[in-house]
Amino acid sequence: MTFDPLPPGWQDLPARDRLLHTAHALFYRDGIRATGIDRVIAESGVTKVTFYRHFPSKNDLICAYLEYRHTGWMAWFGDALQRHAHALPAGTDRTRALAPALAEWLGSEHFRGCAFINSVSELGDTVPEVLEIAQRHKRDMTALLAGLLPASAQRAQIAQALTLVVEGAIVRVQMGEPVAEVVAAVSRLTDGLVAAPLQRKR
Repeated sequence: MTFDPLPPGWQDLPARDRLLHTAHALFYRDGIRATGIDRVIAESGVTKVTFYRHFPSKNDLICAYLEYRHTGWMAWFGDALQRHAHALPAGTDRTRALAPALAEWLGSEHFRGCAFINSVSELGDTVPEVLEIAQRHKRDMTALLAGLLPASAQRAQIAQALTLVVEGAIVRVQMGEPVAEVVAAVSRLTDGLVAAPLQRKR
């Protein structure tokens, strides 16, 4: 996944893809409620008839945007975790890949927080499908984090706790805290969560 919401050559894509890329860029940067359908249509270079042929309503476009974001973000996150895990010295806990992986995204000039948290915050339960997609996204993210952990009775609980660490990091950076400080806190919290079950066994 590129962090640039409008990848090179997007203007040459079919109409539906141009609409989706444009919506992705505008919804993520400016917000869903602040972005009207007419603006998406104008900036994607299609007609209103073409828009409604592909997306009967704005809610359909919102859901398509979130599904697209989910697929791209999860692919990036999984790849980033693997890359940083492979770069660790032999014998190092794989959860130490989390902080540098997050740093890639949190430090991007295009970072505007979590698209799923933002969408639920904006829409609440007015569009139930949005909440469902957001919940699935967080479950899938937790499953990726669990993959960093060795098999144990506490694996699911630690993965849930790591998810909360990620969520907190996203919000803190979104609120203006320096990325380096947030990433350092992620490292400390991650080490503490992984070490705690080992200490209880002693």
